[in-house]
Amino acid sequence: MSSSTSAGPGPDASDPATEARERTRGGLMGSQHRWIYLGSIVVLVAMLVIGLLSFTQVHATNEAYRKASQLSDALQAAGYPVPSQDQIVRTLGTDGGAVCSDPADALVQAQWKYGMSNGAAGPGQRPVLSDRQVVQGEAIVLSVYCPDKLADIQDKIDDFDLRDTVRD
Repeated sequence: MSSSTSAGPGPDASDPATEARERTRGGLMGSQHRWIYLGSIVVLVAMLVIGLLSFTQVHATNEAYRKASQLSDALQAAGYPVPSQDQIVRTLGTDGGAVCSDPADALVQAQWKYGMSNGAAGPGQRPVLSDRQVVQGEAIVLSVYCPDKLADIQDKIDDFDLRDTVRD
């Protein structure tokens, strides 16, 4: 008895003509479906990436406006002039930008103290008694955008000899 005999109805797998026809049809159909499947996967992955980027950007924008609103309220409560929400968002973003990068850094402190001078260049430059509101304004920004870093410089702010030098 031959092992190539079929036990039931259906195509005979050992028939070379049937096998070639099945291989050709399956290969051709598989090839057409493969492109559809690959195209669908590429489109879905692209939509997923675009969706994640859009969500992240919208989330960041909402957070930036929320913090800008909080800063505006704090500045207004302290009696400072308040810039527009868009200016605050563009300048400070969600993380406070340069203000919060490293406020206790020595270079930042040096630039901060340089800003509290008489404005002359060279040997004529002298420290001046700065206005209390100018220094406290930065503390308000730090309290909104990076409250964890405010404690690092609060001692230095307290050490300054600040006065009320700006007229209303």
